[in-house]
Amino acid sequence: MSAARNNKVAYFYDSEFSTFYFGQNHPMKPHRLTMTHQLVLGYDLQKHMDVFRAVKAQPTQLGQFHSADYIDFLARVTPDNMGDYSAAMGKHNFNEDCPVFDGLFEYCRLYAGASIQGAVRLNHGLCDTAINWSGGLHHAKKGEASGFCYVNDLVLAILELLKYHARVLYLDIDIHHGDGVEEAFYLTDRVMTVSFHKYGDFFFPGTGALIDIGEQRGRYYTLNVPLKVSSRRCGYVLCVGMIAGHIALYTVMTV
Repeated sequence: MSAARNNKVAYFYDSEFSTFYFGQNHPMKPHRLTMTHQLVLGYDLQKHMDVFRAVKAQPTQLGQFHSADYIDFLARVTPDNMGDYSAAMGKHNFNEDCPVFDGLFEYCRLYAGASIQGAVRLNHGLCDTAINWSGGLHHAKKGEASGFCYVNDLVLAILELLKYHARVLYLDIDIHHGDGVEEAFYLTDRVMTVSFHKYGDFFFPGTGALIDIGEQRGRYYTLNVPLKVSSRRCGYVLCVGMIAGHIALYTVMTV
């Protein structure tokens, strides 16, 4: 690792991700993380990063955001006993999008742990950029799964960052609205959530309107940029760059 490198990048990965399987017809394919990791190795990108094995988050760490009954359910339910948890599955929004599969809780602990690790290293100045390709599961709620997401690693990472920083700016450029993260911080001025997403025509999750700007102390600390499907790539990149740049400058000036 070159001592002259200025930007320190921490990269988190674990081969265990390739063992998780949502089901034959499910679009979520954790083995793609292995394919991505092979690309990293193929281009020798690991020589420019500090590579770390993901450490699984403890239930107490998940409980910094998620409800105790939800964590307990995730820890107990399996494909073999899910018939005994039919009521809980309905309560916690388990369905075809969010199925029960072998190793579910370990999968959640693994990707959440990697994001928390990244936030810890950022807090202590051990890296400038933290990468966790397994994370970003932004739809999960306090006590519910949603949109392939079971544990909201982003909320957990932001909570970790808030231990050392007065404010955090969260920028979401996924095609879907970052509803879980927005909901978690909708009432606070310590986290500004910004989401660029496709909106309208009943597109999932159906939230993220322009008029949703936060409430109470969090008023004006939520920004949604709902876009039509016809938005061209060049226009989208320009839009993100211009808006995000102004928001980042404002956030720094108001800390």
